[in-house]
Amino acid sequence: MKISVFRENLRISVRAIQSNKVRAILTMSIIAFGIMALVGILTAIDAIKTSLTSQFTIMGANTFTISSRVISIQHGAGGRRARNYSRISYREALDFRERFAEPAWVSVGYNATAMAIVKYGSQETNPNISLRGVDENYLTVSGYEIGSGRNFSADEVQQNRRLVLLGSDVADGIFPSGVDPVGQEVVVSGLRLQVAGVLKSRGASVMSDDKVCFMPVTTARQYFSRPNMNFSITVMPMNPVNLDVMTGEAEAVFRIVRNLAPEDKSDFSVSKSDSILNMLLKNIKYVTLAATLIGIVTLFGAAVGLMNIMLVSVTERTMEIGVRKAIGAKTSTIKYQFLYESIMIGQLGGIFGIILGIIMGNVVSAMLRSSFAVPWIWIVTGIMVCFVVGVVSGYAPAVKAANIDPIEALRHE
Repeated sequence: MKISVFRENLRISVRAIQSNKVRAILTMSIIAFGIMALVGILTAIDAIKTSLTSQFTIMGANTFTISSRVISIQHGAGGRRARNYSRISYREALDFRERFAEPAWVSVGYNATAMAIVKYGSQETNPNISLRGVDENYLTVSGYEIGSGRNFSADEVQQNRRLVLLGSDVADGIFPSGVDPVGQEVVVSGLRLQVAGVLKSRGASVMSDDKVCFMPVTTARQYFSRPNMNFSITVMPMNPVNLDVMTGEAEAVFRIVRNLAPEDKSDFSVSKSDSILNMLLKNIKYVTLAATLIGIVTLFGAAVGLMNIMLVSVTERTMEIGVRKAIGAKTSTIKYQFLYESIMIGQLGGIFGIILGIIMGNVVSAMLRSSFAVPWIWIVTGIMVCFVVGVVSGYAPAVKAANIDPIEALRHE
């Protein structure tokens, strides 16, 4: 008996929605927009998080870098200025690499210039190419891969060979179609170098940087020297380890290299690459909060609109309510009829909004070249939210309809 009443209420609810298509569609659209904003933005944010994590993993998210430290010191009448601790010399960097006994790749390098010009024949790049002196381990610890050609060997680095690795954007910009860059001579900031290899493109990723050139660090020291050259050391474990433990060991070794006493503070920084990722993900939380608030505000407006439409529907169907009560319909049956109608409008709007949200979120995912994502948590959350919206918006109109006096309803015009 209860099942048949339930089916009858559903049938009447569907018929009522069909007879007021315009109002129902408008209300569903408002709900769909709120759910789309909620699901779509949060799906996009999940795609951004996935892309960031994958890109930092490719770049070597399990690496750490030892670099010179910058502090802010007090001077004069309340003024402050930045002070660099003593630079990391090439000798200190090599000394650390020899002393550090843990199974890890250790790379020594420095930024020669950020405004290099690369020429091949009559073609040249803009003066915005980053030129870095590196050793044979740099590609491993940085996540770059060789697209064609080869990497430097350890012997070539020691022998100050005039070689260069070109970023994909650099090679595409100066070499005509059909010309293999490998083995060709290019001029980098006035220095003739032979192209040993071309790096794979990192594409349109978040951490893309294809406008780069790498040359042996020894060659860079010789031809792009300057006073107080400052080197950095990047370490990447060969095996899965606790990075905090290895970071502590590296700091202890470098303190010995720097001849620091036990009571001295470390005059250098040891920064893990995933700290940048964690900072970015932490900031994304605020975007997630803003997106959630936008969705909630929109859904609140949808709930008010749905309640108004249901109240209008009760007024328009007063005669119908009176007839149904006159032939024996219970008060609870009338109440559930209108409540089901409100819930159905909310669920239909929610399903439509979820579909639009998944599409919108995965458009962003496709732009970031991330995998297709189906946010099941947000889908379930969206359905539950729409159910709550339907119940809250429909309860007052349903109670009003159930309490209508049948005699007064039958006299209603």
